[in-house]
Amino acid sequence: MKEFLVELTANVPEGTDPAEVDRRRAAEAVRAKELAAESHLVRLWRPVGELRTIGVWRADDEVELREKVLGSLPLWPWATAVITALQSHPNDPGQTG
Repeated sequence: MKEFLVELTANVPEGTDPAEVDRRRAAEAVRAKELAAESHLVRLWRPVGELRTIGVWRADDEVELREKVLGSLPLWPWATAVITALQSHPNDPGQTG
């Protein structure tokens, strides 16, 4: 699988029932755990004081990432995403071998 840096920002539509927002956020947490167990979600961060999320995700390609992985998130219909494909760096201290 390839790795991608993904920056997600959820924009809740104006007038959305707060109960619906809460329901989707709870379902998002469950789905994120499932995607982590499937090795699609590697890490997540939230910049201090911001509502966007930055993460490292894995998929076979960007189409799978958008349509099957990120597209399965309950907040995805309200999200904007910036996706950057990643490749190994020769000086990465995390590389083995």
